[in-house]
Amino acid sequence: MVRFNMRTTLTLDDDIGARLEALARDGRRPFKDIVNETLRRGLETRAPRAKAFKVKARPLGLKPGVQIDDIGELIEQIDGAAHK
Repeated sequence: MVRFNMRTTLTLDDDIGARLEALARDGRRPFKDIVNETLRRGLETRAPRAKAFKVKARPLGLKPGVQIDDIGELIEQIDGAAHK
């Protein structure tokens, strides 16, 4: 296994930086150790990509002649004028 250290500049949001600094201070550990551990945990718990899915068309069971283009007309055909 090849091991190397990477030095980089990273801009943290104020709230994240403060939380990391507090963890380092409370645990009396180096800031870089806290950042690395936090990143490691986050990378390990990443949610897997969702599998693609297909939508299967199914009959709606509507009576012949019922159109679904106008929802108001559809409700009136099914329930009658009482829905108003």
